[in-house]
Amino acid sequence: MIKYCLKPLSVLVLVFSFLVGSGQKRKAPAYPLITHDPYFSIWSFTDDATASPTKHWTGTDHSLTGFVKVDNKIYRFLGKETKTYKVLLPASEDKTFSVKYTENKPSDGWQQIGYNESGWKSGQAPFGDEAGLVKTQWRSDDLWVRREFTMLSSNEEDVYLKLNHDDNVEVYLNGQEIYNTTGWVHKYIYIPVKNASSVLKAGKNVLAVHIKNTAGGRHLDFGLVKEEKTVATRNVINAVQNNVDVKATQTIYDFTCGQVDLKVSFASPLILTDVDLMARPVSYVTFTAASKDGRARNVEVLFNTSTNLAVNTPVQEVAAKKYNAGGLSVLKAGTIAQPVLAKKGDDLRIDWGYIHVAVPNSATAQQFIAGSDELSLNVLNKIAKTPVVADQKGKQLQLSTILQLNTARSASSKILLAYDDIWAIQYFGKNLRPWWNKDNNTTIDAQLQAANADYAATIAKCDALDQTIYNDALKAGGEDYAKLCEISYRQTISAHKLVQSPQGDLLWLSKENYSNGCINTVDLTYPSAPLFLVYNPDLEKGMMNGIFYYSESGKWKKPFAAHDLGTYPLANGQVYGEDMPVEESGNMVILAAAIAKAEGNAAYAQKHWATLTTWTDYLVNDGFDPANQLCTDDFAGHLARNSNLSLKAIMGIESYAMLAKMLGKEDVYNKYHNIAVAMVPKWMELAADGDHYTLAFEKKGTWSQKYNVIWDKVLKFNIFPEEVFQKEMKFYLAHQNKYGLPLDSRKTYTKSDWILWTACLTGRDSDFKALVKPVYKYALETPTRVPLGDWHETTDGKQVGFQARSVIGGYWMKVLDMKLNGK
Repeated sequence: MIKYCLKPLSVLVLVFSFLVGSGQKRKAPAYPLITHDPYFSIWSFTDDATASPTKHWTGTDHSLTGFVKVDNKIYRFLGKETKTYKVLLPASEDKTFSVKYTENKPSDGWQQIGYNESGWKSGQAPFGDEAGLVKTQWRSDDLWVRREFTMLSSNEEDVYLKLNHDDNVEVYLNGQEIYNTTGWVHKYIYIPVKNASSVLKAGKNVLAVHIKNTAGGRHLDFGLVKEEKTVATRNVINAVQNNVDVKATQTIYDFTCGQVDLKVSFASPLILTDVDLMARPVSYVTFTAASKDGRARNVEVLFNTSTNLAVNTPVQEVAAKKYNAGGLSVLKAGTIAQPVLAKKGDDLRIDWGYIHVAVPNSATAQQFIAGSDELSLNVLNKIAKTPVVADQKGKQLQLSTILQLNTARSASSKILLAYDDIWAIQYFGKNLRPWWNKDNNTTIDAQLQAANADYAATIAKCDALDQTIYNDALKAGGEDYAKLCEISYRQTISAHKLVQSPQGDLLWLSKENYSNGCINTVDLTYPSAPLFLVYNPDLEKGMMNGIFYYSESGKWKKPFAAHDLGTYPLANGQVYGEDMPVEESGNMVILAAAIAKAEGNAAYAQKHWATLTTWTDYLVNDGFDPANQLCTDDFAGHLARNSNLSLKAIMGIESYAMLAKMLGKEDVYNKYHNIAVAMVPKWMELAADGDHYTLAFEKKGTWSQKYNVIWDKVLKFNIFPEEVFQKEMKFYLAHQNKYGLPLDSRKTYTKSDWILWTACLTGRDSDFKALVKPVYKYALETPTRVPLGDWHETTDGKQVGFQARSVIGGYWMKVLDMKLNGK
């Protein structure tokens, strides 16, 4: 989760649109299209599939565009062109440059042309405090920068400030303020320069920046660019979008394109019960065209995949090629540099390995590499011939496929999209291949061929799982709940990477998306657990194996569980600067018990018994009345005597007792069970506050969601009296806001995963549905159009932070309770 005093990325907010097309209602905040892992993850951020470019979950354009030609008319059904820019004044990623700077407050007029810079230092951009990523170190609170440059002409329109800043910044062009904001970003943003032709001058100009650090990291880089206007392709019509369905593994669009109905299905076969299929990095895009009047129609589909899917930033040069392999025509692209596992962090995209777009040779199709959507459309329009060059180098190329779907009634064809990352994760200094090639005995071409051969069977598996996910959730909690689970499934899974450790263990490694980018964070493993406990406990073990190894190998020497294994994709040891001893130890012991309950045996716990004992003893000694430390809700800050964290310690101790009983260790069971039971009345006394229990012990007038105590119900401990659950639920129902129950009395924001746990506390359907309904309303009405955020304001539905995270696997807590306890 977000780490206290570190800073989440800026929030991408798009205009709220509740209705699109011919009355289609919103189904999700964003729509999953291609979802496999934290790098290969493409979404539509708008209800209308043509209203914006498709994007990586971080918000960076990862463009897929689709057009269909029907009776010589061209309709767009997917995506929008990504803006491209001409460099006027390079940022450091374009070209190295130097500036004048000072860390002491300058005299007035420092923003103006001709200011006396004597006493200012010279330095190269970017500025910041992260070694290896910056050219000039900046570690003070304030930085002032002046950059003089010369323009041959002032007649420039559509000029943008290209800026990457952390944090508060004010920018001046020739003494005139052109941008001022409080906050930070971790990527380049483009801000229009108003009246650029009057502000810019022929001859000498100056860009002046003041940036102030308030917490966490520091960074500054900037330049000027001009939007490149492409000539709009004539007579391209937006298809009429009639509907979109979001199922667990598939997103299916229905369009009308003149006299043809077009169905476009995006299927990522993330079948939790089949890890080999789930790990195969191949998605299907299927096109089915049907004539509305039964007459023969000439239908051609153009599908473009941007090579930006294989870069971190668009300035990186790529190499693209076309080839044939095993009955498939394939387009392939990747960066020329191939910096394998060279970067770590949150707001990053993969820039090694290769994107592949494949079609069967048996299909009536042509593939080629184009410089833009416009050029590929010229091929579709027969204005230009299909390029015959097999290999190309450049930036922001298009991998283009044209499919012939001529039909009197209906016809269907498919495209396969795959990503070969070659090396996926670094684990304690050793580079690991992805699971699908863990033994280095296959190739991406072989995976594409298998995916093509298995297409019908795989889609059938997707259909079956989609039905299972919906039906299980519907039975457990009703329709709103089932729809929440549907839109959460792919997001949860694709925030992980599956590899095998050098010790032969399965590793299911999460990425802490939109927070600090940690890998295998234990307080993500904990909330996401219900989904995996329901459908494949081996994956839950895969999130715990690395943490156990870290301790048992002697690399982690503390008597409590580590917080993380590093920063994605480098799992070389904890990087978070502060431990969460009670939080992470409690998480690991509880989850070991939950696995035992799901599997009907405690073999996994037996394997790690000594480590679990050490962690449980820490909970016994230090967990009941926690010191001033962080918990999983660390974005809210430190809190001493946290009553919900105390509940985690109690649940952890009783979990250990349960495991001891399952392993026939009766004396151990009696000892730790008695400890946990004795803590319950003490907890009730210290947390008592009339009609509810407090946020912190003996802190009257406060309250919080007591989601950690859910395990007393789900694992059937039954050590807390029913009055605790009833009292808390009655209080919660009286304190909900429009978009959900606040996390606690300190703020009106909430965590939706915890609401779904809290909703299960009494076991009453009416209570559960009452708490779920506002969360589903939030999903449908939030103005923040990004993959589902789990940290939002309950008053207006806006994202506070976080998106595309795995923690919403916690939504399955009600299904888990039903599965384990027959409810």
